[in-house]
Amino acid sequence: MTVTQEVDADRGGLRRNLGFRDLVVYGLLFIAPMAPVGVFGTLDARSHGAVALVYLVATVAMGFTAFSYAQMVRVAPQAGSVFTYARKGLGEGPGLVAGWMAMLDYLLIPAVAYLFSGIAMHALVPEVSRWVWTALAVVVTTLLNLAGVRVAARVGFVVLAMEIAVLLVFLVAAVSVLVRDGAQRGWLSPLTGDGSLGFSAGAVLGAVSVAVLSYLGFDAIASFAEEVTGGSARVARALLFCLAMTGVLFIVQTYLAALLEPVSSAELAAAPGRQGSAFYDAVDASVGSWLHDLVAVSKAVGAAFAALAGQAAAGRLLFAMARERRLPGALARTSGGVPRPALLVAAAVTLTAAVWAARRDDGLDHLVSVVDIGALVAFTLLHASVVGWFVVRHGEGGFSWWRHVLVPVLGAGVTVAVIVEAAWTAQLVGAVWLAVGLVVLVVQRGRRGPEVGGPVGAGR
Repeated sequence: MTVTQEVDADRGGLRRNLGFRDLVVYGLLFIAPMAPVGVFGTLDARSHGAVALVYLVATVAMGFTAFSYAQMVRVAPQAGSVFTYARKGLGEGPGLVAGWMAMLDYLLIPAVAYLFSGIAMHALVPEVSRWVWTALAVVVTTLLNLAGVRVAARVGFVVLAMEIAVLLVFLVAAVSVLVRDGAQRGWLSPLTGDGSLGFSAGAVLGAVSVAVLSYLGFDAIASFAEEVTGGSARVARALLFCLAMTGVLFIVQTYLAALLEPVSSAELAAAPGRQGSAFYDAVDASVGSWLHDLVAVSKAVGAAFAALAGQAAAGRLLFAMARERRLPGALARTSGGVPRPALLVAAAVTLTAAVWAARRDDGLDHLVSVVDIGALVAFTLLHASVVGWFVVRHGEGGFSWWRHVLVPVLGAGVTVAVIVEAAWTAQLVGAVWLAVGLVVLVVQRGRRGPEVGGPVGAGR
């Protein structure tokens, strides 16, 4: 352990022991390399068969958000992520709102991932209830997170390697089938549509609003800014690399799956019940059920470790907000460089939500319908923070009209459009959660008096 690491631990702070690879592992774990599997059929139907084009556009669209993160992590390389960035660029009030909305995302996304793991394991071992599998996944990954970010990253690397190996098996098997038997659809159809409904730019853009949700989680990398060696530039590179890598993986796997899909996009659109299993059905029909089972096991284990990364990020967000006296001070305590109280609170919330959902037939629908709204609002405030810091406040770092105006404005346009397209239940939950956050802000301002001096430069 270096002198810097020892000092950080002695002061009750976080310990710097993550490298570039560790950051990428956390980002890829949270997103999951085969994230499109569950939504492939929905996107294929919505886009009229141009599902690979959807992910190409979505990667570019989310690139705006990744780029804004890269700008702000250099300005404020701290654990609070968007909470810290909004405080820096917009002020204390917007900072609390950004952190509050991101908290909704960071607490619920792991709950969904744990539930996915419980459902998958129950399908493999039906004698054990899915809520038991769900709770077991929470306990195991929480223990790994409490052991320290480095230990969790090492175990996560093994799991990620397994997920990528399964993905490679799918890619090789798909290419072999296509070479041997040919494609079920036209070779360019994943980019131009399969012709059953005709190409529609509006349909593609509508599907993009759903596809961008597959990328949520890459931003968790920014929450480890105080635990990385090599400075904020390494965090920025990891953010951009992680998004680019997942974009390539998503485009390639959906392109191949679309070529294997024996059912047209029009037929999928007419039969919504078939959309959820469309990826697996295509694999079964072309390759065999053995690959279906292999992918299912990978998704079960991978979902639990996606939740591990999300829980770790949630703990860092709670820690940072508590350190700035926006949450109870006990959450700002660390032990050996690990924010254990914050992690335990995050685990308790996700355990409650995940087990509650696992015990209900409609639990997954309830969770999924609201899980993304917090992140999208936080992303919007992130883009506003870039403009606020570099344009309005003329902060250090130099000014570039395209990096600090054009990119964040385009990025905010994407996130606002997705919010508008979100389910009304998500919009309602987001509005209620936002209202509660504003009440918290008003109460805290009443206790602390007017904020002086704008954003806190050092964040301490």
